[in-house]
Order: sequence, then structure tokens, then C-alpha cells
Amino acid sequence: DPVTAIVGEQADQITYDKVYQELGLDQPLYVQFGIYISGLLQGDFGTAIATGHPVIEDIARVFPATVELATLGLIGGVLLGVPMGILAAVHRNGAIDHVVRFFGLVFHSVPNFWLGLMALVVFYAGLGWIGAAGRVSLHFIGVVPEVTGSILVDAMLAGEWEIALDAFRHVITPAVILATGGMAYLSRMTRSFMLDQLNQEYVTAARIKGLSEWRVTMHAFKNIGVQLLTVIVLAYGGLLDGAVLTETVFGWPGFGQYLTSGLMAGDMNVVLTGTMLVGVIFVTLNLVSDVLYRVLDPRTR
Repeated sequence: DPVTAIVGEQADQITYDKVYQELGLDQPLYVQFGIYISGLLQGDFGTAIATGHPVIEDIARVFPATVELATLGLIGGVLLGVPMGILAAVHRNGAIDHVVRFFGLVFHSVPNFWLGLMALVVFYAGLGWIGAAGRVSLHFIGVVPEVTGSILVDAMLAGEWEIALDAFRHVITPAVILATGGMAYLSRMTRSFMLDQLNQEYVTAARIKGLSEWRVTMHAFKNIGVQLLTVIVLAYGGLLDGAVLTETVFGWPGFGQYLTSGLMAGDMNVVLTGTMLVGVIFVTLNLVSDVLYRVLDPRTR
């Protein structure tokens, strides 16, 4: 009940009825829907119950934290997953292939929240190597002027290396957790794309001509670039959307935690706006991948 979420369970009936009417819940459903759509068209996504601020302002405040986390996770996933997929394809059915496929299956199957909890137990509670909740320690909050939206980058730009190190200790573990999922997905896709190319006749011809295995592999890799780029772009959208559980476990103040808090509080303005934002992200990334496809592959023009 959105009214109870605002006034609390102990509110009297008069207060309840007043808020009920202010929210327009006494109107027919089609009128409520029309009011909501009219607000959306004017850029009004409603007000968040928890903060009392417009939802769109709250999302603009927390979204850079999710972008920072997802970007680092994507970079790690690409740097690990793509080479692993290439090695697995080149050594098909060999020991390296089996190892890559095994770890890909494991990290694709294990839930992120479990990995996050185990990492906190070992590296925070046990060894003390990583930071606790948040993006940076409490005494560093607000010290570095915000430029890029990434505290790690902003601290380095400002020359505040102590704060940068502290931010790195906070972001490294959730970023690695996200990177493992990206690595598992990208290694499988890269292996599949490479196997398809390595079975082509031009690869056989190149080997007959005496080209080294390295040059043959790199030539095949160039021919999967467009497919792989599309997969990476869409994987980025998955990381932006899939950081919800990771952010919740690590207390990361990003879009995922904000959406989860809104859901738990029954704040439908937050939930609906967050859902629409996820849809917009995926549609936009699909369009970006289509444009890049045309730019990188002349055959599609």
C-alpha cells in the first residue's frame, strides 16, 4: 500500500484518507494512468518516499556509482574472458580448453551474492585487505571534488593518492565479482566465435602457405571482432542491470541498491522508473551495437 508506506502503519484514518486523495488513488484507474503518463511526458517520474526528492534526481545521483562498478567489471571480464576464449578455441578439446570451460561454467553458475559474501568473510573480516561498505571510507566522503562521477578517477586527478587507494580497496572486490560473470560469458562466446572461424577454408589455406599459428589465430580473431563487440556491448548492459545483488551485498550506493531499497519500501515511483531506465539502457546499447556493426563491417552498409 503506497499510502501506508508514506504515513506509516500507526497513522489515523484522517491522515490516511488525505494522502490517499493527494496521490489521486480515489480516481478511476484510467484517470490515474493518464495522470502518470502525463507526468512522464513532462519529465515528472514522481517523488521517492525515502528521500522526498524527485526520483530522477536520486537516480542521477546514484547512477555514476553503478557505471563505475560495471565499467571496471566489464574491463576485467574482457581482459580475462577474451584471451581465455581464444586459448580454448586454439587448443580445442585439450587440457587448456577443459580448464577454461570448467571455470567458465563454475563462475557462470555460482551466484554473485554468494561470491560476494565469501569475499567479505575472507578478505575483509579475515585478512582486512579490502574496505567495508560504500565507495570510500567515511572520513574521505566529500573531500575530492566530483569530476567524472568515479571517486577512484577523481582522486587520482586531484592527486589524492591516499583516497584513491582507499577507493580502490572498496571497489576492487565487487568489480572482480562482476568481472567473473562477464569473464565466464565472454570466454564461452569468444570460444564459439573462434571455433567457427578456425574451421573456415581460409584458415586451412593460411596454414598450408606456412603462416605461423599466431598469425592465423590473429587473422581469425579480426574476423570475429564485430560479433564480439556486439556481445561486449550487451554484456555491459547486463552488468549495469545485474549489479543489484552485488551492490546490496557490498553496500555500494548505486542504482541497484537504490532500486532494491525502493522495492522493499513499496515505492512504486522508484521501481517503475528504475525498470524503465533498464529498458532504455538495453535499447540504447542495442542501437549503439548496430551502429558500430555498420562502422566496423563494410559489408553491412
